Amino acid sequence: MRRLVLASGNAGKLREFRALLAPLGVQVISQVELAIAPADEPHPTFVENALAKARHASAASGLPALADDSGLSCSALDGLPGVRSARFAGDGATDADNNAELLRRLAGVADRRSHYTCVLVAIRAPDDPEPVIAEARWNGQIIDVARGSGGFGYDAHFLLPDLSKTAAELAPDHKNRISHRGLAMASLAQKLAAQWSW
Repeated sequence: MRRLVLASGNAGKLREFRALLAPLGVQVISQVELAIAPADEPHPTFVENALAKARHASAASGLPALADDSGLSCSALDGLPGVRSARFAGDGATDADNNAELLRRLAGVADRRSHYTCVLVAIRAPDDPEPVIAEARWNGQIIDVARGSGGFGYDAHFLLPDLSKTAAELAPDHKNRISHRGLAMASLAQKLAAQWSW
């Protein structure tokens, strides 16, 4: 079985990536399991942060690495929270803190259009000159009252109008098929097969 280190300590992401990569015969190991400290994420774009995280995890583990940088962007907030989605209410913020900050900023705002973005970067080694990059978006809108107990992050406030459900109300396998991360993973899997023969 191929081994890949996930450049994240997020339990929700680890669960999703393990489910998404299992069909490829890939064992996903969290960088936390290998006692690798998180990388700095100083960049303004998802792709730059994902690449920095992948290189850091690969260098520390000696394994191929996969990094995801993803977040929520709101039209009315000029793309915020964006790359600061996990820290929107400040460093060390919880999901509840971030959701409260988002709703505070959207109070009285009619335009609730938003989308999740996911950028995935896979590298074979820290200095891999050809990172495999996949990206996807998932469109929705922000609602004030949380619904559902699944997912994480902003999922309980992220309404999918076509389904009349929030991301947190979807069954995990359904979410994995249609989410930004699921769509990006499907694209990445095709690219890994073509470029790495995985």
